[in-house]
This record gives sequence, structure tokens and C-alpha cells, in this order.
Amino acid sequence: MDKDVLEHFRQQLLDKRQEILQEVDKTLGDMTDQTANIPDPNDRATVESGRNFELRLRDRERKLLGKVDAAIVRLEEGEFGICEACGEDITLKRLEARPVTTLCIDCKTLQENEEKSVAE
Repeated sequence: MDKDVLEHFRQQLLDKRQEILQEVDKTLGDMTDQTANIPDPNDRATVESGRNFELRLRDRERKLLGKVDAAIVRLEEGEFGICEACGEDITLKRLEARPVTTLCIDCKTLQENEEKSVAE
């Protein structure tokens, strides 16, 4: 992969990292602002449901943040875009769709098929 393409992915990953961290700050601010006592049980349940949903989203983003950080490390170490399973190059199309990926499409498909067969 040439330097321009690698820099494109580095910037994309750094932007995604920044976006996730901004959402975390926003969520923390929103949750500390909503500390008022809500007397109506239905309103309180609605607020709690919204908080739980928001926390689930942040947990997913926390996991994604780890993958973004790992992809940045792979970029710095010259391993970005190489499949961890077979060692082949991951296509640019796949990297554009999911820059944090560690598997080429063939290995990912194989992994998913194996997971399905174990689940059955």
C-alpha cells in the first residue's frame, strides 16, 4: 500500500477515534445534567430506558475504540491491510467499508461459517 493510501486510512481512523471520544463526553455531560428527581414513575422509566440504551451504545463504541486503536498500531507497525489468518492483502474495498478489520473477506466468511456450525 502506498503512503497516500495509508495516510488516508490513518486519518479516517483518527477521525473515528475523535468522534467516539466526543460522544463519550457528550453522554457524560447529558447524564450528569439529568440528575433531577422525576416524580412520575412512567417518566422515570422512560428516562432510565433512554440511559440504558445510551450506555449500551457507548459500550459498543468502547469496543470499537479498542479496534480503532489496534488498527492505528498496525498502521504504525506496517501490518495494516494484511489478513491475520492467511497473510494475504485485504482489499481496499473491504478496508474502506471496515478499516478496523483484521481478516480478508474469505477468512472472515470462513470464520462466520465456523461460528454458525458451532452454534447449531
